Amino acid sequence: MQMDGFSASRHARQCCCRSAVLWIFVLNASSVLAAVTRQYNFLVQPLTVSKLCKTKSLIAVNNLFPGPVVYADEEDTVVVNVTNNCQYNITIHWHGIRQIRSGWADGPVYITQCPLQTGDTYQYKFKIQRQSGTLWWHAHDTWLRGTVHGAIVVFPKTGVPYPFHYPREEHIILIGEWWNANVEDVESQSLLTGGAPQLSDAYTINGHPGPLYNCSSQDVYVLKVFPNEHYLLRIVNVALNQELFFTVANHNLTVVEIDGDFTKPYTTSTIFLTPGQSTTALFITNQPTAKYYMGASPYSSAAGVPFPTTPTLAIVEYQGSSNSTPPVMPTFPATNDTGLVANFSASLRSLADTTHPEPVPQTVDRSLLFTIGLGTKPCGENRVCQGIAGTKLTASMNNISFVLPDIALLQAYYNNISGVFTRDFPDTPPIVFNYTGTPPNNTTPQRGTRLLVIPYNANVQMVFQDTSILGVENHPIHVHGYSFYIVGQGTGNFNSSQTSTFNLFDPPRRNTVGVPVGGWAAIRFKADNPGVWYIHCHLEVHTMWGLTMAFIVLNGARANETLPPPPPDLPRC
Repeated sequence: MQMDGFSASRHARQCCCRSAVLWIFVLNASSVLAAVTRQYNFLVQPLTVSKLCKTKSLIAVNNLFPGPVVYADEEDTVVVNVTNNCQYNITIHWHGIRQIRSGWADGPVYITQCPLQTGDTYQYKFKIQRQSGTLWWHAHDTWLRGTVHGAIVVFPKTGVPYPFHYPREEHIILIGEWWNANVEDVESQSLLTGGAPQLSDAYTINGHPGPLYNCSSQDVYVLKVFPNEHYLLRIVNVALNQELFFTVANHNLTVVEIDGDFTKPYTTSTIFLTPGQSTTALFITNQPTAKYYMGASPYSSAAGVPFPTTPTLAIVEYQGSSNSTPPVMPTFPATNDTGLVANFSASLRSLADTTHPEPVPQTVDRSLLFTIGLGTKPCGENRVCQGIAGTKLTASMNNISFVLPDIALLQAYYNNISGVFTRDFPDTPPIVFNYTGTPPNNTTPQRGTRLLVIPYNANVQMVFQDTSILGVENHPIHVHGYSFYIVGQGTGNFNSSQTSTFNLFDPPRRNTVGVPVGGWAAIRFKADNPGVWYIHCHLEVHTMWGLTMAFIVLNGARANETLPPPPPDLPRC
């Protein structure tokens, strides 16, 4: 079996199950017996990399770009010792890990912790519970996640089989973006001018731009395969700002898991992923022996907003294929194919069987409606900025553009520090208008650090409503600390009568939902994880403009329903 840096296995053991020989991927023999503790060490430091005829220094982990893979079994405890040896502040977020009663390890800067400064070390420790599949980790301070990221692979508990055909091999596919410039400089320049940031120079697969870019004919990821076998691809969109389609020429892909939760099999020629989302898919090498391109191409829903259009390509190379024949090129969707995006999202279903029950909340204790979108704010005295009509671009939820504090919210909440935040984030939009119609004249939101408070164990329904302020757009909304059920999606303005159409039996369970362009998405979850949790658009440009908020889930009555004290090495503010 292949053991390259992106193969989702390190050792393998053979076992018999129902008279069939299966490959079960494990980390070591100890996982055969019981859940264990997995130890990792991350050293964050500069790394010199050359791409597209340019050489630059970027920030990476353990001298790897993309970074190392974290492997574990469900119910394992993961310990990662992170040392910051770079010139920037840093935190690491374990994207999709629920962090049940371990919010101190979640990672978003000034939400659950203050950053690791140069020379600092912090131990992230968490247990993986009721999750199995593909997740990822990334920096969660400024735009550093553009290069500081890697996959997390969670195997089922020992003795629990995959609910699909066992593959010959598993491979990690990280689709992302590359800038020739320093991503921190790109962010700083955008914040200074108030305009949109510089576009990326390439899309990538596992850090490789592929042959369609200048000076990149040899910078191509190659996946070698055998004919007539099953392969499992663990695909993650690690891009900063671009939603992407993924396809393999002449091959179908069968989705079997999303964001750490198994799904009913769904076969398609194209997978859609927003930044932050992961999708695991099987494909069968049942085509004539040859080389085939797999690739990622952009989806853009915002009218008139420029974006890079050249796809990134990697090679699927059948054993015995000829080097004299060029790889077969895939057919990519149109960059504005919103119908494909809607159909893909609507086709996903959780397993919802006796082995994999899905406790979808059937009733709602707290119903919330959040508008999301862009806006403008004054540039400053005697200045002209590059936003609309000389303003600065901004973004908001429920007309509040979030302001990061200089003390972590979780620390302020736990220690009852006053003056850091208020508890008055509105349940519904403070300004009601035709959200997807003609926008209001005033496009400047309020600013503040306002939190929402939710009782422990409440059944929560959140509806995210896109708005037309500066144009409608698909927004990937990520909720920390929870996986949630996407019970409904639609176009136009949400109204309460649409709850009758919700799927409360087998809705997909994710941690990041793509809110449809000019539409809405409804999610439900049980608030059973006490702490302070971040919600934000996973387009990094929108996060830096303020399209975020945070909510408090109060402690329950029992000790196992209570947030424990912070660890002694929690970085100081």
